[in-house]
Amino acid sequence: MEKVRIQKMLSEAGVASRRDVEEMILQGRITVNGDLVTSLPCFCEPGDEIRVDGELVRKRAEEKVYVLLNKPRGVICTQRDEPGRSRPKAVDLVSGLDCRVYCVGRLDEGSTGLIVLTNDGELTQRLTHPSYEVERTYVARIDGVMTPEHVDKLRAGLFVAGRRRAGAKVQLIRGGHDESLLQVKVAEGRNCQVRRMLLQLGYKVKRLHRSSIGPLDDRGLKVGRFRLLNKAEISLLRRSAGLDGGVAHGPHARGPASVLPTRGRPARGKASAAEAPGNKWRPGRPRRPPRRKG
Repeated sequence: MEKVRIQKMLSEAGVASRRDVEEMILQGRITVNGDLVTSLPCFCEPGDEIRVDGELVRKRAEEKVYVLLNKPRGVICTQRDEPGRSRPKAVDLVSGLDCRVYCVGRLDEGSTGLIVLTNDGELTQRLTHPSYEVERTYVARIDGVMTPEHVDKLRAGLFVAGRRRAGAKVQLIRGGHDESLLQVKVAEGRNCQVRRMLLQLGYKVKRLHRSSIGPLDDRGLKVGRFRLLNKAEISLLRRSAGLDGGVAHGPHARGPASVLPTRGRPARGKASAAEAPGNKWRPGRPRRPPRRKG
């Protein structure tokens, strides 16, 4: 876990200002995990037990923040750049927040489009894990004219980097003499998936734009701009990932509303989901004994 200065942690918990916390430490009023803190600097982890005058400090729950950014080209979605490079980062484009947010997944440097930034770790895990199948929509401009056979291959799924990728929903928007414009919807969301699938078929991507993530789209949000999500959008996004009563559609979905089928014959006296309305037997009705032959 990331360690922070005790002044910052206690000020965020509402105990006192950072300067006042420093005075408390010099007065011997603060302990961390039972040890008296008498000097600075002092770093703590979120799970440490901190007491002031013997009273346990109750940390305030961090307010969840959800941001939608329409990422420009040339911007990276990592918290830190590679050594020796200083490219602009998506988190640097989001200003005016009182907390740190992180990119949910990645959108490669050469692409534009939507990226969600948040401090909601549970939602981040759901949106980035391929098994929850939150759909992303991309608009791709490619070199060459895409053939119907290649459209069918994209829909059926391809082997990329030694692994089979799930099929995509593909719609050819426009085809010209030397390029094509198409819409591609994928539910796995793996790294550079759309680019790699098109490259596998021999098409170079000239421009790639992510126009939607689950229920969110880029209408009214220009490239380079961001906005906070409202309560209705947050609810829709979380439900699309199987949270707050929503149903996740992936094979590992375990949302509260999901129902897993059972194998074998249902127990006596219990209804089976597979019972058809025309079946003679109903729960609570005794079965008739078999007729004797002859």
